[in-house]
Amino acid sequence: MGAEDRNPDEIPASLVETLRSTLRGTLLRPGDAEYASARRLWNGMIDRRPALVARCESDEDVAAAVRFAGDRRLPLSVRGGGHGVAGHALCDGGLVVDLSRMTGVEVDAGERTARAQGGCTLGHVDRATQPYALAAPLGVVSETGIAGLTLSGGMGWLRRAHGLSCDALLRATVVTADGSVLTVDADHHPDLFWAIRGGGGNFGVVTSFEYRLHPVGPELFLCNVYYPARHAREVLRFCENHLAGTPDDGAAPLGVLGRVPADDALPADLHGEPFVALLALHPGDPAEGEAALRPLREITEPLFDLSGVTTYLAAQSLLDEDYPDGDRYYWKSVSLPGLTDETIDRLVDHAVRAPSPASTVDVWFQGGAMARVPEPETAFSGRNAPYLIGIEGNWSDAADSERNVAWVRDTFAALRDFSAGGIYLNFPGFLEEGEQLVRESFGANYARLAAVKAAYDPDNLFRLNPNIPPKA
Repeated sequence: MGAEDRNPDEIPASLVETLRSTLRGTLLRPGDAEYASARRLWNGMIDRRPALVARCESDEDVAAAVRFAGDRRLPLSVRGGGHGVAGHALCDGGLVVDLSRMTGVEVDAGERTARAQGGCTLGHVDRATQPYALAAPLGVVSETGIAGLTLSGGMGWLRRAHGLSCDALLRATVVTADGSVLTVDADHHPDLFWAIRGGGGNFGVVTSFEYRLHPVGPELFLCNVYYPARHAREVLRFCENHLAGTPDDGAAPLGVLGRVPADDALPADLHGEPFVALLALHPGDPAEGEAALRPLREITEPLFDLSGVTTYLAAQSLLDEDYPDGDRYYWKSVSLPGLTDETIDRLVDHAVRAPSPASTVDVWFQGGAMARVPEPETAFSGRNAPYLIGIEGNWSDAADSERNVAWVRDTFAALRDFSAGGIYLNFPGFLEEGEQLVRESFGANYARLAAVKAAYDPDNLFRLNPNIPPKA
Protein backbone atom coordinates (compact mmCIF):
# COMPACT_ATOMS: atom_id res chain seq x y z
CA MET A 1 0.00 0.00 0.00
CA GLY A 2 1.75 3.24 1.05
CA ALA A 3 2.50 5.02 -2.25
CA GLU A 4 -0.34 3.09 -3.91
CA ASP A 5 -2.98 4.58 -1.62
CA ARG A 6 -5.92 6.10 -3.43
CA ASN A 7 -6.69 9.79 -3.28
CA PRO A 8 -10.00 9.99 -1.42
CA ASP A 9 -11.15 12.72 -3.83
CA GLU A 10 -11.21 10.04 -6.53
CA ILE A 11 -13.88 8.01 -4.73
CA PRO A 12 -17.13 8.36 -6.65
CA ALA A 13 -19.89 9.92 -4.59
CA SER A 14 -22.12 7.00 -5.49
CA LEU A 15 -19.78 4.59 -3.69
CA VAL A 16 -19.73 6.81 -0.62
CA GLU A 17 -23.52 6.85 -0.64
CA THR A 18 -23.55 3.07 -0.96
CA LEU A 19 -21.44 2.79 2.21
CA ARG A 20 -23.63 5.35 3.96
CA SER A 21 -26.76 3.36 3.16
CA THR A 22 -25.13 0.15 4.42
CA LEU A 23 -24.35 1.48 7.90
CA ARG A 24 -26.70 1.49 10.85
CA GLY A 25 -24.49 4.27 12.13
CA THR A 26 -23.50 7.59 10.55
CA LEU A 27 -20.99 8.35 7.79
CA LEU A 28 -19.47 11.81 8.04
CA ARG A 29 -17.57 13.85 5.45
CA PRO A 30 -15.90 17.29 5.65
CA GLY A 31 -18.65 19.90 5.83
CA ASP A 32 -21.11 17.69 7.70
CA ALA A 33 -22.46 19.13 10.95
CA GLU A 34 -20.76 16.60 13.22
CA TYR A 35 -17.49 16.32 11.29
CA ALA A 36 -15.58 18.89 13.35
CA SER A 37 -16.37 17.15 16.63
CA ALA A 38 -15.61 13.74 15.09
CA ARG A 39 -12.04 14.75 14.31
CA ARG A 40 -11.27 16.18 17.76
CA LEU A 41 -9.18 13.98 20.05
CA TRP A 42 -8.16 14.24 23.69
CA ASN A 43 -4.61 15.25 22.66
CA GLY A 44 -4.83 18.78 21.29
CA MET A 45 -1.60 18.29 19.35
CA ILE A 46 -3.40 16.05 16.86
CA ASP A 47 -4.96 17.91 13.91
CA ARG A 48 -5.89 15.56 11.06
CA ARG A 49 -8.62 15.66 8.44
CA PRO A 50 -10.02 12.27 7.47
CA ALA A 51 -12.02 11.97 4.26
CA LEU A 52 -14.67 9.80 5.94
CA VAL A 53 -15.65 9.00 9.54
CA ALA A 54 -17.81 5.92 9.99
CA ARG A 55 -19.54 6.19 13.36
CA CYS A 56 -20.32 2.51 13.72
CA GLU A 57 -23.07 0.95 15.80
CA SER A 58 -22.46 -2.76 15.16
CA ASP A 59 -19.87 -5.33 14.15
CA GLU A 60 -21.46 -5.35 10.70
CA ASP A 61 -20.90 -1.59 10.40
CA VAL A 62 -17.25 -2.07 11.27
CA ALA A 63 -16.85 -4.90 8.76
CA ALA A 64 -18.44 -2.83 5.99
CA ALA A 65 -16.18 0.14 6.70
CA VAL A 66 -13.05 -2.03 6.81
CA ARG A 67 -13.91 -3.69 3.49
CA PHE A 68 -14.60 -0.29 1.94
CA ALA A 69 -11.20 1.07 2.99
CA GLY A 70 -9.35 -2.10 1.98
CA ASP A 71 -10.98 -2.35 -1.45
CA ARG A 72 -10.13 1.28 -2.23
CA ARG A 73 -6.69 1.34 -0.59
CA LEU A 74 -7.71 4.15 1.73
CA PRO A 75 -5.70 4.91 4.85
CA LEU A 76 -7.61 3.44 7.79
CA SER A 77 -7.55 4.37 11.46
CA VAL A 78 -9.56 3.12 14.41
CA ARG A 79 -11.00 5.32 17.15
CA GLY A 80 -11.94 3.68 20.42
CA GLY A 81 -11.81 6.10 23.35
CA GLY A 82 -9.77 8.67 21.39
CA HIS A 83 -7.36 8.96 24.33
CA GLY A 84 -4.20 7.54 22.76
CA VAL A 85 -1.40 10.05 23.17
CA ALA A 86 0.11 9.32 19.73
CA GLY A 87 -3.14 10.24 17.98
CA HIS A 88 -3.40 7.13 15.81
CA ALA A 89 -7.20 7.30 16.09
CA LEU A 90 -7.26 9.75 13.19
CA CYS A 91 -5.74 9.70 9.70
CA ASP A 92 -5.41 12.35 7.02
CA GLY A 93 -7.41 11.72 3.86
CA GLY A 94 -8.60 8.26 4.86
CA LEU A 95 -11.41 6.50 6.70
CA VAL A 96 -11.84 6.47 10.47
CA VAL A 97 -13.67 3.52 12.03
CA ASP A 98 -15.21 5.32 15.01
CA LEU A 99 -16.43 3.05 17.82
CA SER A 100 -17.50 5.86 20.16
CA ARG A 101 -21.16 4.82 19.95
CA MET A 102 -20.38 1.21 20.84
CA THR A 103 -20.23 1.48 24.63
CA GLY A 104 -22.37 -1.38 25.92
CA VAL A 105 -21.19 -3.42 28.93
CA GLU A 106 -22.68 -6.75 30.04
CA VAL A 107 -21.69 -8.11 33.47
CA ASP A 108 -22.08 -11.71 34.61
CA ALA A 109 -21.52 -11.32 38.33
CA GLY A 110 -21.80 -15.03 38.98
CA GLU A 111 -19.08 -15.91 36.49
CA ARG A 112 -17.14 -12.74 37.32
CA THR A 113 -16.87 -11.63 33.71
CA ALA A 114 -17.72 -8.48 31.77
CA ARG A 115 -18.12 -8.03 28.03
CA ALA A 116 -17.48 -4.46 26.90
CA GLN A 117 -17.74 -2.98 23.42
CA GLY A 118 -14.69 -1.40 21.82
CA GLY A 119 -15.79 2.20 22.28
CA CYS A 120 -15.93 1.91 26.07
CA THR A 121 -13.79 3.91 28.42
CA LEU A 122 -12.56 2.66 31.77
CA GLY A 123 -15.40 4.61 33.34
CA HIS A 124 -18.01 2.69 31.36
CA VAL A 125 -16.63 -0.64 32.57
CA ASP A 126 -16.01 0.43 36.16
CA ARG A 127 -19.50 1.87 36.58
CA ALA A 128 -21.00 -1.40 35.33
CA THR A 129 -18.88 -3.73 37.48
CA GLN A 130 -18.64 -1.84 40.79
CA PRO A 131 -22.27 -2.44 41.85
CA TYR A 132 -21.12 -6.07 42.23
CA ALA A 133 -17.84 -5.07 43.99
CA LEU A 134 -15.93 -6.39 40.96
CA ALA A 135 -13.34 -4.83 38.67
CA ALA A 136 -11.16 -5.60 35.69
CA PRO A 137 -7.52 -4.52 35.97
CA LEU A 138 -7.63 -1.43 33.77
CA GLY A 139 -5.74 1.89 33.83
CA VAL A 140 -5.65 4.93 36.13
CA VAL A 141 -7.64 7.59 34.20
CA SER A 142 -11.34 6.85 33.79
CA GLU A 143 -11.63 8.56 30.39
CA THR A 144 -9.08 6.24 28.77
CA GLY A 145 -10.44 3.89 26.11
CA ILE A 146 -10.27 0.19 26.98
CA ALA A 147 -9.29 -0.79 23.42
CA GLY A 148 -5.96 0.98 23.04
CA LEU A 149 -5.13 0.33 26.69
CA THR A 150 -5.72 -3.42 26.52
CA LEU A 151 -4.24 -4.02 23.08
CA SER A 152 -0.90 -2.59 24.20
CA GLY A 153 -0.90 -4.28 27.63
CA GLY A 154 -2.77 -2.07 30.07
CA MET A 155 -1.13 -0.95 33.32
CA GLY A 156 -3.17 0.31 36.27
CA TRP A 157 -3.60 0.33 40.04
CA LEU A 158 -4.22 -3.44 40.10
CA ARG A 159 -1.20 -4.56 38.04
CA ARG A 160 0.62 -6.25 40.95
CA ALA A 161 -2.54 -7.77 42.43
CA HIS A 162 -4.29 -8.91 39.23
CA GLY A 163 -1.95 -8.31 36.32
CA LEU A 164 -2.32 -6.31 33.13
CA SER A 165 -5.53 -5.55 31.27
CA CYS A 166 -4.49 -7.99 28.53
CA ASP A 167 -3.97 -10.72 31.18
CA ALA A 168 -7.64 -10.44 32.16
CA LEU A 169 -8.83 -10.81 28.56
CA LEU A 170 -10.79 -14.05 28.09
CA ARG A 171 -12.02 -13.53 24.53
CA ALA A 172 -12.62 -10.82 21.98
CA THR A 173 -14.49 -10.08 18.77
CA VAL A 174 -12.14 -8.98 15.99
CA VAL A 175 -12.94 -7.63 12.53
CA THR A 176 -9.98 -8.55 10.35
CA ALA A 177 -8.67 -6.87 7.21
CA ASP A 178 -10.90 -8.90 4.88
CA GLY A 179 -14.01 -7.91 6.84
CA SER A 180 -14.39 -11.22 8.68
CA VAL A 181 -15.91 -11.04 12.17
CA LEU A 182 -14.05 -13.51 14.39
CA THR A 183 -14.49 -14.63 17.97
CA VAL A 184 -11.01 -15.26 19.33
CA ASP A 185 -9.92 -16.94 22.55
CA ALA A 186 -7.54 -19.66 23.69
CA ASP A 187 -9.38 -22.24 21.58
CA HIS A 188 -10.45 -20.20 18.56
CA HIS A 189 -7.81 -18.45 16.46
CA PRO A 190 -5.32 -18.78 19.34
CA ASP A 191 -2.55 -17.13 17.32
CA LEU A 192 -4.64 -13.99 16.90
CA PHE A 193 -5.77 -14.12 20.53
CA TRP A 194 -2.11 -14.25 21.58
CA ALA A 195 -1.23 -11.30 19.34
CA ILE A 196 -3.95 -8.90 20.49
CA ARG A 197 -2.84 -9.31 24.10
CA GLY A 198 -0.11 -6.68 23.85
CA GLY A 199 0.54 -6.50 20.10
CA GLY A 200 -1.45 -3.33 19.56
CA GLY A 201 -3.95 -2.57 16.81
CA ASN A 202 -2.01 -4.36 14.08
CA PHE A 203 -4.41 -7.23 13.51
CA GLY A 204 -7.92 -5.82 13.18
CA VAL A 205 -10.63 -3.82 14.89
CA VAL A 206 -11.53 -5.29 18.28
CA THR A 207 -15.22 -4.56 18.72
CA SER A 208 -15.66 -6.29 22.10
CA PHE A 209 -13.50 -7.42 25.00
CA GLU A 210 -14.52 -10.00 27.60
CA TYR A 211 -12.62 -9.61 30.86
CA ARG A 212 -12.14 -11.76 33.93
CA LEU A 213 -13.23 -9.71 36.97
CA HIS A 214 -11.81 -9.69 40.50
CA PRO A 215 -13.33 -8.76 43.88
CA VAL A 216 -12.38 -5.10 44.32
CA GLY A 217 -14.14 -2.31 46.20
CA PRO A 218 -16.41 -0.61 46.56
CA GLU A 219 -14.26 1.04 49.29
CA LEU A 220 -10.47 0.89 49.41
CA PHE A 221 -7.56 2.73 51.00
CA LEU A 222 -5.61 5.12 48.79
CA CYS A 223 -2.09 6.32 49.61
CA ASN A 224 -1.58 9.79 48.12
CA VAL A 225 1.36 11.45 49.87
CA TYR A 226 3.73 14.20 48.69
CA TYR A 227 7.29 14.68 49.94
CA PRO A 228 9.91 17.34 49.11
CA ALA A 229 11.83 16.32 45.97
CA ARG A 230 15.14 16.59 47.85
CA HIS A 231 14.10 13.33 49.57
CA ALA A 232 13.57 11.48 46.29
CA ARG A 233 16.40 8.99 46.89
CA GLU A 234 15.10 8.19 50.36
CA VAL A 235 11.44 7.93 49.28
CA LEU A 236 11.92 5.83 46.16
CA ARG A 237 14.48 3.57 47.79
CA PHE A 238 12.22 3.04 50.80
CA CYS A 239 9.32 2.14 48.52
CA GLU A 240 11.53 -0.32 46.64
CA ASN A 241 12.63 -2.03 49.87
CA HIS A 242 9.13 -1.99 51.30
CA LEU A 243 7.74 -3.85 48.28
CA ALA A 244 10.51 -6.42 48.51
CA GLY A 245 9.37 -7.29 52.04
CA THR A 246 5.60 -7.39 51.46
CA PRO A 247 3.31 -9.76 49.54
CA ASP A 248 3.55 -9.15 45.82
CA ASP A 249 -0.23 -9.31 45.30
CA GLY A 250 -0.95 -5.99 47.00
CA ALA A 251 -0.67 -2.33 46.10
CA ALA A 252 1.27 -1.18 43.03
CA PRO A 253 2.84 2.21 43.85
CA LEU A 254 3.29 4.96 41.34
CA GLY A 255 6.06 7.43 42.12
CA VAL A 256 5.57 10.91 40.65
CA LEU A 257 8.16 13.68 40.34
CA GLY A 258 6.76 17.09 39.56
CA ARG A 259 5.86 20.50 40.94
CA VAL A 260 2.95 21.31 43.27
CA PRO A 261 0.12 22.78 41.18
CA ALA A 262 -1.42 26.16 41.90
CA ASP A 263 -4.52 24.55 43.35
CA ASP A 264 -6.58 26.49 45.90
CA ALA A 265 -7.04 23.27 47.87
CA LEU A 266 -3.27 23.11 48.51
CA PRO A 267 -1.19 25.51 50.67
CA ALA A 268 -0.28 28.57 48.60
CA ASP A 269 3.27 28.62 49.93
CA LEU A 270 3.85 25.19 48.37
CA HIS A 271 2.70 26.07 44.87
CA GLY A 272 5.54 25.31 42.45
CA GLU A 273 7.50 23.31 45.04
CA PRO A 274 9.26 20.25 43.55
CA PHE A 275 7.85 17.04 45.00
CA VAL A 276 8.15 13.28 44.93
CA ALA A 277 4.78 11.63 45.51
CA LEU A 278 3.72 8.06 46.17
CA LEU A 279 0.28 6.98 44.99
CA ALA A 280 -0.99 3.46 45.63
CA LEU A 281 -4.37 1.77 45.89
CA HIS A 282 -4.61 -1.24 48.18
CA PRO A 283 -6.85 -3.88 46.53
CA GLY A 284 -8.35 -5.28 49.75
CA ASP A 285 -10.18 -4.23 52.91
CA PRO A 286 -9.72 -0.49 53.70
CA ALA A 287 -8.47 -1.15 57.25
CA GLU A 288 -5.92 -3.65 55.99
CA GLY A 289 -4.95 -1.18 53.27
CA GLU A 290 -4.41 1.64 55.75
CA ALA A 291 -2.06 -0.54 57.79
CA ALA A 292 -0.24 -1.90 54.74
CA LEU A 293 0.32 1.54 53.20
CA ARG A 294 1.09 3.47 56.39
CA PRO A 295 4.87 2.97 56.05
CA LEU A 296 4.80 4.74 52.67
CA ARG A 297 3.25 7.76 54.38
CA GLU A 298 5.84 7.99 57.18
CA ILE A 299 9.13 7.94 55.28
CA THR A 300 9.92 11.54 56.25
CA GLU A 301 7.96 14.74 56.88
CA PRO A 302 5.56 15.15 53.93
CA LEU A 303 4.59 18.36 52.23
CA PHE A 304 0.99 17.13 52.53
CA ASP A 305 -0.86 13.84 52.73
CA LEU A 306 -4.16 13.34 50.90
CA SER A 307 -4.46 9.63 51.72
CA GLY A 308 -7.63 8.03 53.00
CA VAL A 309 -10.52 5.67 52.40
CA THR A 310 -12.17 6.21 49.04
CA THR A 311 -14.30 4.33 46.55
CA TYR A 312 -12.76 2.45 43.67
CA LEU A 313 -14.68 4.66 41.24
CA ALA A 314 -13.27 7.79 42.87
CA ALA A 315 -9.74 6.37 42.79
CA GLN A 316 -10.12 5.56 39.10
CA SER A 317 -11.11 9.19 38.47
CA LEU A 318 -8.53 10.76 40.80
CA LEU A 319 -6.17 11.78 38.00
CA ASP A 320 -8.78 12.76 35.40
CA GLU A 321 -8.58 16.47 36.14
CA ASP A 322 -4.82 16.41 35.50
CA TYR A 323 -5.44 15.46 31.85
CA PRO A 324 -8.16 17.74 30.45
CA ASP A 325 -9.47 17.22 26.94
CA GLY A 326 -7.81 19.44 24.36
CA ASP A 327 -4.59 20.13 26.24
CA ARG A 328 -1.35 19.10 24.56
CA TYR A 329 0.42 15.85 25.43
CA TYR A 330 3.63 14.16 24.41
CA TRP A 331 4.69 11.12 26.43
CA LYS A 332 7.54 8.64 26.15
CA SER A 333 8.67 5.77 28.37
CA VAL A 334 11.66 3.61 29.15
CA SER A 335 12.07 0.38 31.12
CA LEU A 336 14.75 0.25 33.80
CA PRO A 337 16.41 -2.73 35.48
CA GLY A 338 16.91 -0.85 38.75
CA LEU A 339 16.92 2.50 40.56
CA THR A 340 20.47 3.58 41.32
CA ASP A 341 21.22 6.83 43.09
CA GLU A 342 22.49 8.21 39.78
CA THR A 343 19.25 7.23 38.06
CA ILE A 344 17.11 8.88 40.74
CA ASP A 345 19.20 12.05 40.62
CA ARG A 346 18.71 12.20 36.88
CA LEU A 347 14.97 11.72 37.25
CA VAL A 348 14.77 14.61 39.71
CA ASP A 349 17.01 16.86 37.62
CA HIS A 350 14.91 16.42 34.51
CA ALA A 351 11.61 16.72 36.37
CA VAL A 352 12.45 20.10 37.87
CA ARG A 353 13.60 21.39 34.46
CA ALA A 354 10.31 20.63 32.71
CA PRO A 355 9.07 23.74 30.84
CA SER A 356 5.48 23.08 31.96
CA PRO A 357 4.53 22.86 35.65
CA ALA A 358 1.97 20.20 34.69
CA SER A 359 4.61 17.79 33.37
CA THR A 360 5.86 14.88 35.45
CA VAL A 361 8.33 12.00 35.46
CA ASP A 362 6.62 8.87 36.78
CA VAL A 363 8.06 5.69 38.29
CA TRP A 364 5.82 2.64 37.81
CA PHE A 365 6.75 -0.05 40.32
CA GLN A 366 6.11 -3.33 38.54
CA GLY A 367 6.25 -7.00 39.55
CA GLY A 368 3.64 -9.11 41.27
CA ALA A 369 0.95 -10.70 39.11
CA MET A 370 2.06 -9.00 35.90
CA ALA A 371 5.55 -10.48 36.26
CA ARG A 372 4.32 -13.99 37.05
CA VAL A 373 2.92 -14.46 33.53
CA PRO A 374 5.65 -16.02 31.35
CA GLU A 375 6.93 -13.57 28.75
CA PRO A 376 5.95 -15.76 25.73
CA GLU A 377 2.37 -16.29 26.97
CA THR A 378 1.15 -12.98 25.54
CA ALA A 379 2.52 -10.54 22.98
CA PHE A 380 3.19 -7.95 25.70
CA SER A 381 6.90 -7.63 26.36
CA GLY A 382 8.65 -6.05 29.34
CA ARG A 383 6.99 -7.86 32.22
CA ASN A 384 10.27 -8.62 33.92
CA ALA A 385 11.52 -5.03 34.07
CA PRO A 386 11.00 -3.93 37.68
CA TYR A 387 10.47 -0.27 36.70
CA LEU A 388 8.87 1.68 33.91
CA ILE A 389 9.57 5.39 33.69
CA GLY A 390 6.84 7.51 32.11
CA ILE A 391 7.93 10.93 30.85
CA GLU A 392 4.82 13.08 30.55
CA GLY A 393 4.92 16.39 28.74
CA ASN A 394 1.58 18.09 29.54
CA TRP A 395 0.88 21.72 28.54
CA SER A 396 -1.86 24.00 27.22
CA ASP A 397 -0.37 26.62 24.87
CA ALA A 398 0.50 25.55 21.32
CA ALA A 399 3.35 28.07 21.34
CA ASP A 400 5.08 25.97 24.02
CA SER A 401 5.02 22.73 22.05
CA GLU A 402 8.58 22.78 20.76
CA ARG A 403 10.09 23.29 24.21
CA ASN A 404 7.98 20.61 25.84
CA VAL A 405 8.58 18.00 23.16
CA ALA A 406 12.31 18.73 23.35
CA TRP A 407 12.24 18.24 27.15
CA VAL A 408 10.57 14.83 26.83
CA ARG A 409 13.01 13.71 24.15
CA ASP A 410 15.99 14.93 26.13
CA THR A 411 14.78 13.12 29.26
CA PHE A 412 14.14 9.95 27.25
CA ALA A 413 17.66 10.06 25.79
CA ALA A 414 19.20 10.63 29.22
CA LEU A 415 17.38 7.64 30.73
CA ARG A 416 18.21 5.31 27.87
CA ASP A 417 21.75 5.23 29.32
CA PHE A 418 20.36 3.15 32.21
CA SER A 419 17.99 0.96 30.19
CA ALA A 420 18.42 -2.52 28.78
CA GLY A 421 15.76 -1.64 26.18
CA GLY A 422 11.99 -1.61 25.88
CA ILE A 423 9.20 0.92 26.19
CA TYR A 424 5.49 0.83 26.99
CA LEU A 425 3.67 1.31 23.70
CA ASN A 426 0.85 3.28 25.32
CA PHE A 427 3.49 5.97 26.04
CA PRO A 428 5.32 6.00 22.66
CA GLY A 429 5.81 9.66 21.77
CA PHE A 430 4.86 9.80 18.10
CA LEU A 431 6.88 6.64 17.32
CA GLU A 432 9.31 8.81 15.43
CA GLU A 433 12.02 6.18 15.90
CA GLY A 434 10.04 3.86 13.63
CA GLU A 435 10.41 0.10 13.31
CA GLN A 436 13.62 -0.03 15.35
CA LEU A 437 11.84 1.04 18.53
CA VAL A 438 8.87 -1.24 17.84
CA ARG A 439 11.22 -4.21 17.37
CA GLU A 440 12.99 -3.36 20.59
CA SER A 441 9.72 -3.04 22.48
CA PHE A 442 8.44 -6.48 21.44
CA GLY A 443 11.81 -8.18 21.81
CA ALA A 444 11.68 -11.94 21.25
CA ASN A 445 7.96 -11.74 20.43
CA TYR A 446 8.49 -9.60 17.32
CA ALA A 447 9.05 -12.39 14.79
CA ARG A 448 5.97 -14.28 15.96
CA LEU A 449 3.89 -11.11 15.76
CA ALA A 450 5.09 -10.49 12.20
CA ALA A 451 3.94 -13.98 11.24
CA VAL A 452 0.47 -13.38 12.72
CA LYS A 453 0.33 -10.03 10.93
CA ALA A 454 1.15 -11.72 7.62
CA ALA A 455 -1.64 -14.23 8.18
CA TYR A 456 -4.40 -11.76 9.08
CA ASP A 457 -3.34 -8.48 7.45
CA PRO A 458 -0.90 -9.24 4.60
CA ASP A 459 -1.44 -5.83 2.96
CA ASN A 460 -0.86 -3.94 6.22
CA LEU A 461 -4.23 -2.20 6.18
CA PHE A 462 -3.95 -1.74 9.95
CA ARG A 463 -0.67 0.15 9.96
CA LEU A 464 -1.55 3.33 11.86
CA ASN A 465 -0.25 2.08 15.21
CA PRO A 466 3.09 0.81 16.55
CA ASN A 467 3.30 -1.04 13.25
CA ILE A 468 4.62 -4.53 12.65
CA PRO A 469 5.01 -5.02 8.90
CA PRO A 470 3.76 -8.40 7.62
CA LYS A 471 7.16 -9.98 7.14
CA ALA A 472 8.08 -13.61 7.69
